[in-house]
Amino acid sequence: MNIEITNDAYDDLQSIYSYIARNDSVESADYAIDSIHKQITALSKFPLRGAGVRELAALGNKNYKEVYFKPYRIIYKVKNNVVYIVIVGDGRRNFKTLLERRLLR
Repeated sequence: MNIEITNDAYDDLQSIYSYIARNDSVESADYAIDSIHKQITALSKFPLRGAGVRELAALGNKNYKEVYFKPYRIIYKVKNNVVYIVIVGDGRRNFKTLLERRLLR
């Protein structure tokens, strides 16, 4: 399957990189982004391996799945043989608000 990273998810990755580089080191930022990209790339072969997104499932929405590179959550959906990465976010933050703003608008 093909992988497409939405503009929002791409911005998420840039923000994660900048935050880690500024507060830890460039090496740590490189490691985190490389690890996240490995999780994303693996979805091309195993797109249904992720779990349902619990906040969305509680609302009856089972269209999205997620995989992790802790503490980061990678939220995606599969449609027409394409895996769309829609959010890459820190699981320690308020995900309900982020999901509402991005996916339920």
